[in-house]
Amino acid sequence: MNYSPCLPRMFGSLLFIACFVSQTPSLRSTDLKPQTLAAFSRYVQLTETRIDTELKRPGQFLYVDGLPEARRVQVLALLRKGEVFIEPLSTPDASGKEIVPPGGMLHHWLGAVFVPGATLGQALDLVEDYDHHQDIYKPEVVGSKLVSRNGDDFKMFYRLRKKKVITVTLNTDHDVHYFRVDSTHCYSRSYSTRIAEVADADSPIERERPIGHDHGFLWRINSYWRFDEKDGGMYVECESISLTRALPPIIGVIIRKFVTEIPRESLQMTMGSTRSTLLARLQAAGTK
Repeated sequence: MNYSPCLPRMFGSLLFIACFVSQTPSLRSTDLKPQTLAAFSRYVQLTETRIDTELKRPGQFLYVDGLPEARRVQVLALLRKGEVFIEPLSTPDASGKEIVPPGGMLHHWLGAVFVPGATLGQALDLVEDYDHHQDIYKPEVVGSKLVSRNGDDFKMFYRLRKKKVITVTLNTDHDVHYFRVDSTHCYSRSYSTRIAEVADADSPIERERPIGHDHGFLWRINSYWRFDEKDGGMYVECESISLTRALPPIIGVIIRKFVTEIPRESLQMTMGSTRSTLLARLQAAGTK
């Protein structure tokens, strides 16, 4: 978001690969190649064009607003029941073909929640409170810090940690830009500017691996958030695009499916934490 809170959860999307790093030579350190990054950039550009178009629709600010009517009614009912809506997305190229980065994998998901009684201001207070995201989104965010702010532009730092058979730690920097449309609508965009894998974290010999020559657990992540205050509460959406290393053929179809399903679970936890924290703050405010 923005960072976003999606980031620590999406960070877990390829951690299953880590189980094989010490056992499979093809999953040892690899280079982020220019053509891999170029494909990611092309995918992002096409996705942002689609998002820009959606944001200009009269009366349809959210992604879910553009769903077919029957599906939209179904999703809105689910959100108002307090559930998290999760959906995989894919952006094709101009010819309609899938964009596959050479040596990399794209992970593109959307999550949404509805928080009854919440306002736009309260939602922004939460997502812009980067110094305390380590409390809201723990245990994967083990450190968070606002580096600088200039109006609606933020620079922030996260130290992320994921334990899944082995432990992986990342130091990450992000640029976050908020766009306040009016008193009830806002959207934001977050771009990773630096992601460094940490070796021997929290030990006297802790060090960062060379950026772009590491295990490829997370090379890039962009997050796109939309905030819409209506229906007596706050709709919050997060669309996240991340780039990781590709899985070699030796991994197999079953493990490949497992790896690509992790982002869904991670995003669901992120959106759930956002919703529950907002509700807890509302309840605390009401008891004062």
